[in-house]
Amino acid sequence: MKLSILDQAPVSANQTAKQALEQSVLLAQAGEKLGYTRYWIAEHHDMPGLACPAPEVMLPYIGARTSRIRIGSGAVLLPHYKPYKVAEIYNLLATLFPARVDIGIGRAPGGSAEVTNALSEHFLQNVWKMPESLKDLLHFIRNDHPAGSELAKITASPVPETPPEPWLLGTSEKSALLAAEQGIAYAFGLFMSDKDARELLHSYKNSFQPGSFQKPKTILAVSAICAETSEQAEEISLSSLIWSIQRSKGMGLPGVPSITEAKSHRLSATEKDEIDRMRQKMIIGNPVEVKNRLLELHNQTQTDEIMIVTITHSPEDRQNSYKLISEQLLEP
Repeated sequence: MKLSILDQAPVSANQTAKQALEQSVLLAQAGEKLGYTRYWIAEHHDMPGLACPAPEVMLPYIGARTSRIRIGSGAVLLPHYKPYKVAEIYNLLATLFPARVDIGIGRAPGGSAEVTNALSEHFLQNVWKMPESLKDLLHFIRNDHPAGSELAKITASPVPETPPEPWLLGTSEKSALLAAEQGIAYAFGLFMSDKDARELLHSYKNSFQPGSFQKPKTILAVSAICAETSEQAEEISLSSLIWSIQRSKGMGLPGVPSITEAKSHRLSATEKDEIDRMRQKMIIGNPVEVKNRLLELHNQTQTDEIMIVTITHSPEDRQNSYKLISEQLLEP
């Protein structure tokens, strides 16, 4: 099984944003040593506790400090940007880091309505135009706009020897079918969706038409926390769960609370129910339990790869979680 890392660049309650971003570099370096296939960093805007609004800035910083692991965006929120500029950025990255760059593409706003308005005009119209924007972006990456097209007169320079690998990220059948139609790889965010992963990935594979890829390629993205014991994993996960609940209510916690702070939080009945629901979507346990659950998902969905997002208060707990999982599932 191939495993990869999705980093949301979480800021802990005792950290600065700079410290959190330096931990992202350390995570990518650790992932490379542990045998993870790729490291993606997410794009979020003005979200308390998340430090990266610009993957295109972090990726060269991380790429220069690693040598083998694939690096990419998880994702470029395309409705905010012109396809040409996105192609230029990722072609430049692919020139600097040959055969290592992925361009994950998404359609979410990545922030509040106010942030969306500050970032771009006519966001909803741009979401509706997403299929056309994606098509233009892929033509720029492949440098193959149809002859006679106005866009065929320009090139997204520099043109790398190996183009960035395009992935569409999504949580619905709509995104799965768009990826299949455009002939690109598809990453399904199970940790953000209640949809049936097996059904969606099956739909993508059955509808796939060769394009940038000659055959379908998939990632299943899951949220997981692994520790030496089940009890430790449950305890560590509480920080992330409390933080997620507070963020969803717009309470804007400054960062992921410590385990002690999380334990001292008085939960309402509604919050307890919400935590139970969130736990159902996460994989939390000791190394054998997490391994078995990941293998079960892999067998159910027949995905090519599983991408893991892990948020903890302690950077050491986060790195240890990835380490324990790799020891169970990756070749040394």
